[in-house]
Amino acid sequence: MHLLSSSFVHGQRIPEEFAFCAPDPAQHVRMGGNRNPHLRWTGVPSTARSLVLLCVDVDVPTRPDDVNKEGRIVPADLPRANFWHWVMVDMPPSVSEIPAGLAADGAVARGKRDPRGPAGSRQGLNDYTRWFAGDANMDGRYFGYDGPCPPWNDSLLHHYHFTLYAIDLARCPVEGEFTGQQVKDAIAQHVLAEARLTGTYSLNPAVK
Repeated sequence: MHLLSSSFVHGQRIPEEFAFCAPDPAQHVRMGGNRNPHLRWTGVPSTARSLVLLCVDVDVPTRPDDVNKEGRIVPADLPRANFWHWVMVDMPPSVSEIPAGLAADGAVARGKRDPRGPAGSRQGLNDYTRWFAGDANMDGRYFGYDGPCPPWNDSLLHHYHFTLYAIDLARCPVEGEFTGQQVKDAIAQHVLAEARLTGTYSLNPAVK
């Protein structure tokens, strides 16, 4: 399979239009466009019964000590972890494209309850759910796509992997408010083919 986008080029920066946060010279950050990027794919196996789409940032700091704090930086050599930005299952194998802005068009405080997607698809929780837990203004259940917002003082460029999986199951075996890791574990033995598209992003003007 092959996955591509008209919104950004593989290995290059994701535009602010598709990010949760954008750089701001006065306040460090401001809200970005938070639209989902355009995605298109080819080469789905004829035996595929459904498609799964996951987007994950693999460069999230594992310790919050320095995150978004004046006069400090998040060191590049700090161990990193995953942060899921989009979790979608049960897309029909006949679907070959997701238009920009279809599933997300602007940031929604406390999260989107019922984001749009291809007919028949289900969307899980992204990790803004736990990131904003306890925040008086933002705490909520964040379903569907919410874009990049890495720490503004992180010295490491973040990488966002959009991965499409063709699987041999008509319905992904996850229920309720499922997460990206739960989906990845559930489909591990059912993947027929996969394709990946990677974009980068940073809110730190010193990181290119």
